[in-house]
Amino acid sequence: MKEFRLILFLLLVGFAPFSCSKNSDLQTQVIRINQWEITVETADTLESQEKGLMGRESLEEDRGMLFVYDRDAKKSFWMKNTTIPLSIAYIAADGTIREIYDMEPLSTRTVDSRYSVRYALEVNHGAFDRHGIKAGDKVEFIKP
Repeated sequence: MKEFRLILFLLLVGFAPFSCSKNSDLQTQVIRINQWEITVETADTLESQEKGLMGRESLEEDRGMLFVYDRDAKKSFWMKNTTIPLSIAYIAADGTIREIYDMEPLSTRTVDSRYSVRYALEVNHGAFDRHGIKAGDKVEFIKP
């Protein structure tokens, strides 16, 4: 039994670096909303979407995280383990922003979309307001 535990421990320790990916390893792209260009990390896998911006201490002003889904559906986000104050935009497949919400750090209250969407964009709290971005505006995917 001790040998089994030792083998299990060694396997877990040996594979830990591979199972704990850093979000900074995500691909980035540039998007534009009106005149605002944002460099976004693309969360397009279940693992990257579950992690999101958790564990980060800050987010540069013109940066964000774009969650990309395979199909349209209503989405739900929360701020568990996320200390950065954020705002989220729910975006349709054609790039139209459907809804924008502010989210509270560390809150486990869900922020649900009312519409089926293909994307969600998280940026610093209030950034959409500061740049005059509102529901109905279009997101342009300009640089992969």
